[in-house]
Amino acid sequence: MEITSAPINFEKSLNAEQLATVTAPDGPLFVLAAAGTGKTRTLVYRVAYLVQKGIDARRILLLTFTNRAAREMLERAQALVGGSVGGLWGGTFHHMANRILRRHAHFLQYGLDFTILDHDDSITLIKACLSELKLKGKEFPKPEVVLSLLSGAINRRQAVRAAVEQRFETHPVDPDEILRVLELYQKKKRAQNAMDFDDLLINGLRLFQEHAEVLARYQEQFLYVLVDEYQDTNPIQADWVDLIAKRNRNLLVVGDDFQSIYAWRGADYRNIMTFPERYPDAHTFKLETNYRSVPEILLVANHCIAGNPRQFQKVLRATRPAHHKPVLAILRDGGHQARYVVEQVQRLRREGHAWRDMVVLYRAHYHAMELQMELARERIPYTVTSGMRFFEQAHIKDVCSLLRILHNPGDELAFARLMSLLPGVGGKTAEKIWRTLGGRFDTRDAAQRQVLHDHLPAAAQVLWQAIVPILEKYETELKEDPAEIVFQFNKAFYDQYALDTFDDYERRMEDLQEVMNFISDFESTEEFLNEVALVTNLDAETDRMDGIAKDSLRLSTVHQAKGLEWNVVFVLWAADGMFPSNRAMTESGDDEEERRLFYVAVTRAKDELFLCVPAVRRAPDGGAQLYSPSRFITEIPPDCLRQEQIGFL
Repeated sequence: MEITSAPINFEKSLNAEQLATVTAPDGPLFVLAAAGTGKTRTLVYRVAYLVQKGIDARRILLLTFTNRAAREMLERAQALVGGSVGGLWGGTFHHMANRILRRHAHFLQYGLDFTILDHDDSITLIKACLSELKLKGKEFPKPEVVLSLLSGAINRRQAVRAAVEQRFETHPVDPDEILRVLELYQKKKRAQNAMDFDDLLINGLRLFQEHAEVLARYQEQFLYVLVDEYQDTNPIQADWVDLIAKRNRNLLVVGDDFQSIYAWRGADYRNIMTFPERYPDAHTFKLETNYRSVPEILLVANHCIAGNPRQFQKVLRATRPAHHKPVLAILRDGGHQARYVVEQVQRLRREGHAWRDMVVLYRAHYHAMELQMELARERIPYTVTSGMRFFEQAHIKDVCSLLRILHNPGDELAFARLMSLLPGVGGKTAEKIWRTLGGRFDTRDAAQRQVLHDHLPAAAQVLWQAIVPILEKYETELKEDPAEIVFQFNKAFYDQYALDTFDDYERRMEDLQEVMNFISDFESTEEFLNEVALVTNLDAETDRMDGIAKDSLRLSTVHQAKGLEWNVVFVLWAADGMFPSNRAMTESGDDEEERRLFYVAVTRAKDELFLCVPAVRRAPDGGAQLYSPSRFITEIPPDCLRQEQIGFL
């Protein structure tokens, strides 16, 4: 027996903006939902409204970007209207494409039992391609990089050759060899009746574009199409939606152009901006009543986003009572910023806030380097939700392995890690060489250096010779200058290694530059290594005692924080060149997405917001580099912020 719920009183359940959206007539609907305005609630009630109006749930398609979001919406809709919502098609674009392809993949010459490759499967298949093409073991981009190049080009609709040439523009990599790998990868997938994650979207779109009879079936079935987070769609997803909604035109898209921050992974800002042009008869609704933040934070948010010219203007309106102004903290440098944040979170903790109610947000991972060290010293439990702790990342440990073996010839772990960076050197080979060297590698000993060279595979010998000059100069020139060691190691070897190894090469190079700047504060390699070891061990001790899952301060990039909220938010390095990033300011000349990113950071805060502006940062040459407050802050009227100029004499 089907369980149904009593009729919903929409007027009592929704505010006027939400009600107008939920009860809108048929036709294309364009819903601009600003941060914290009840976007999910509106979508759920729209589904309930349609079902209560008598629409068969099987004729509704709800598209989201995460399975979690789809489940939450379906559960909430079921709580409102009961089992009658059970037949609704809801899920991610990939999930829906897979569901349709399972019925019709034979039109594209795939078996209906095709395999979906996960990331590890795809990497394994690309490794097989490298072996078959006799590229394995050569100095060549890692499979992860090759796969990332292909995926990025597909999701941006960029020619693969152009993507390859752009990536390796200044490095000696033959684009034709990479293209041969990708061509063989596509053939092997087809031969194995397999699709990877991107193929689901590509083939889902091809199916509709090339087979009108299949498209007509789903155009007839789906009387209503609802799309969440429309600003995050890529060109393939937008075209797929337009096709499926073309007949009935009952398309509702919900999004916020102010929060379009994922261009780097294929999201196309133009999809949401051109929607009114593609659907000139669309009714537009704005959700501007914010239930999350205090009015003082919303005032800052409204001012900071107003600087973008190409957008649909929205003004967040508060429902919460007045509180106090966000803090603009003018600080000396990154170390001072770290100490300031620690003092503030300790004070807030004493005042009753849990660690988990507070977050520190930043534009780039390296912005939190000094803070992580300070948190470890103070035994404050913290979780890095945007990735690994800074000094635990692979590229940081890689360069530190050279410093470690230079400082301590008996450090077998550092030796093994350094050797693993060379082609053809695995754990067993490194162990064998270590034994041959007598369980010790004195980098000053020319005889030992020669023994090492002679026992390396041929492919590794040339690369090792590029590192040797650093070893030779360590004792006489470089011992007291660890930053210069890292610089020379990166220039001679690691830059090319990182380009071939990591799909986020640019970010890792930024991290290494910051490590060089940071190391400059230390008088010797030994002092730096001791500090890193101390902090790493303190981190581990704190984790054991407190348990990361129990209660910890959150550290996150702004990208990772989208969709979340905290009582207290700190934003680090709100300075031009840091946030907005220097790359955005110099390379693209377009700071619009950076401004949207800043807006997302501000609107994560419910009660307290701290904007931190260090004035000085160590320059690559060891001098001081002065920083100005971010343009996003200078665009905010001064009376909207409570300025604290701390620690200046």
